[in-house]
Amino acid sequence: MDRNPGTTDWNISTMDRNPGTTDWNISTMDRNLGTIDWNSPLWTFQFVYLLYDSLAFEERALYVILGLQVIYYPPLAAVGVSVNLLAIVTLSRGKCGLSKCVTRYLVAMAAGDLMVIIFDLILRQIPIAYASHFRFLYSIPLCNIHAVLLFAATDCSVWFTVTFTFDRFVAICCEKLKTKYCTERTAAVVLGTVILLSCLKNISWYFMLTGGYQLHNTPWFCLVTISVLESRVWGVIELLQYILTPGVPFVLILLLNAFTVRFILVASRARRRLRGHSSGESPRDPEMESRRKSIILLFLISGNFILLWALLLVYSIWNRMFYLGFESVFLSQLILELGYMLQLLSCCTNTFIYAVTQTKFREQLKNVVKYPFIASVQIIKS
Repeated sequence: MDRNPGTTDWNISTMDRNPGTTDWNISTMDRNLGTIDWNSPLWTFQFVYLLYDSLAFEERALYVILGLQVIYYPPLAAVGVSVNLLAIVTLSRGKCGLSKCVTRYLVAMAAGDLMVIIFDLILRQIPIAYASHFRFLYSIPLCNIHAVLLFAATDCSVWFTVTFTFDRFVAICCEKLKTKYCTERTAAVVLGTVILLSCLKNISWYFMLTGGYQLHNTPWFCLVTISVLESRVWGVIELLQYILTPGVPFVLILLLNAFTVRFILVASRARRRLRGHSSGESPRDPEMESRRKSIILLFLISGNFILLWALLLVYSIWNRMFYLGFESVFLSQLILELGYMLQLLSCCTNTFIYAVTQTKFREQLKNVVKYPFIASVQIIKS
């Protein structure tokens, strides 16, 4: 049951999570399974403990990961909402020493990550992890609408990273285009276009999926009919979805960063030669210092995105190819679950990257965090 067989409504008390391909010993099950509290979010740990010898290593790992998600997702949601809101407020104040253009991109990226945290982590993954507490969702036929919003938010989060990478590439490598492209107005137009195209691109999910929730990543969280599951037309559409997000962004980010690095290395050598022939100049090069800080920020954001998204990208494309008939190797659901955990972590890390790399951002962030306490003290004293 690694994949969704149509619109079957599973017995949720015992099959909220994937039981894999275990060769069950019936007598052992009769003795041990009755002692498991199936309504507990941590039932998977009991399951592994009682049937440890009956499970293959891959199955043990999967159930442990499913149990860890119960512990991992709620704190991640709290951290994700908090840090992204703090980033939005801090950056919006415009006191971080960044250009208005860069500020727009960073605010948009934080807002996109916040939407992913809400629509994906809070409204999808947490109900799946705590399935026994969210059975009421079966009576709410809104899953396909939820899917459109979730995947549109994900596209925005990913492509905002691409647009920021391209903006920094232009700023560093294209001196003539820089003054025209790297402006606050252009950033607003680019970001607005990304939002519009992301919404249009993901309308297809409304027709592919049904309105019913299944509270299971297989790989969708909505029920889907067999006709759609086995349709080559819908299969190709879904595969294109995965290629466009995040497949194409991976390639674009790697290429843009490679071109940027090459330009900086060439420019650095040229500047060192020029400064070596001149006299009376300070050995410190402000221009190269500025570029160094920009490139550190860019590479950390890009590298973080690629590293944490890679596993989910591989699984999504490979799994759809498997359904389309390219049955070379079937990837375990363990990879899918780990992929989701890493992908959602990527939505919580940018604020920490800004704090580590940007001194002024770190100072302003401290002011934003302190402000409610200072205001409360002033109100009490008055």
